[in-house]
Amino acid sequence: MADDESSLLPVPNLGLQQKLFLLTRPSAPHADKEEARTALLKGIEDDEMAPYYASIVNSPDAAVAALLKRDAALLKRLEEKNEEALRLMDESIKKNEEEEGESEVNAVLRQKASYLAKIGDKTRALEAHRIAIEKAAGLGSRLDLTLAMIRIGLFHGDPEVTVSSIAKAKLLVEEGGDWDRRNRLKVYEGLHLLSIRDFKRGGELFLDALSTFTATELLEYNDFITLTVLSNILSLPRTELKKKIIDSPEVLQVVDDIPHLRTYVTSLYACEYATFFQALAEVEQTHLLPSRLLAPHARYYVREMRIIGYAQLLESYRSLTLDNMAQAFGVSSNFIDAELSRFIASGRLPAVIDRVAGVVETRRPDFLSGSYGKLLKDGDLLLNSLQRLSRTVL
Repeated sequence: MADDESSLLPVPNLGLQQKLFLLTRPSAPHADKEEARTALLKGIEDDEMAPYYASIVNSPDAAVAALLKRDAALLKRLEEKNEEALRLMDESIKKNEEEEGESEVNAVLRQKASYLAKIGDKTRALEAHRIAIEKAAGLGSRLDLTLAMIRIGLFHGDPEVTVSSIAKAKLLVEEGGDWDRRNRLKVYEGLHLLSIRDFKRGGELFLDALSTFTATELLEYNDFITLTVLSNILSLPRTELKKKIIDSPEVLQVVDDIPHLRTYVTSLYACEYATFFQALAEVEQTHLLPSRLLAPHARYYVREMRIIGYAQLLESYRSLTLDNMAQAFGVSSNFIDAELSRFIASGRLPAVIDRVAGVVETRRPDFLSGSYGKLLKDGDLLLNSLQRLSRTVL
């Protein structure tokens, strides 16, 4: 199989881990769980995933083991398929070593590495990929195998494998990786960064790859657009949000096929805060909590987006009543009071609340005051540097 073809295969299939995650959600609808269970079992059988299936049903965590009913006959059948497939590949490797050249041997080594990744045998798959990389003749082959190792790390939730493989892939790209693989690597790294809550850097990489996305072996295009929008609305200034997200041809092409996404981003930009708050709640339920990638960060994400909404409104006024703010966001005055108090106390919003008057007052330094403060600070730093320099010279 050609390298460019193998690199397009979803091996291992991260979608199956998403199905498994859905089964762990207590609040997930019963119908969704049954659909996820059916799809997961079908994927396990189609990809002959004996090690992966065994890791679930034999898990020491009783809650995990209970997600799928143990089927001894299925496990035995899959294990037999694995043993036979690997036996044939080992025989082919031996035969090619005796009768053929290195290219034929390397092709089967890549095939074996891919098969071990597909069936969910992490330890053996990583070792097989390392061997295949050592034997690979071309830079493109080594880079494709390293990208596969990143997928293995993402599939099994192993940040050490993921980070080290990304670092190796970057070195290979610098050696002369082609345009397509460079752009794929941006998506791989961006996905990892989102998984560790670095939405800013992850979003930047997704934007870089937006017009050239080809990493369908990692995630579907609509999922990529969703993650691009969700990450960048959190970090882009309002003007940049309009230019790079709202008016992006790639986003506009599919945004209406993705629930709540257009309303979410446009309502914030248009300062329609009640609509924005409602859309944020819908996004949390539809895109954050059901996502294996984003669920651990859902609470953080919602909090940060609320702060952005509050800050955006307060920037337009010197003072605003709590009742007016509550009305703007479609919530109660008590809710706004509690939220703002918490964010102001933690230094996240530059404002104060006058509870007697029921008013929120912004506390932003004007331009001249800010410039004067910066000048004093920079002057102190310069004087300290000169003093240290004079002591060194003397």
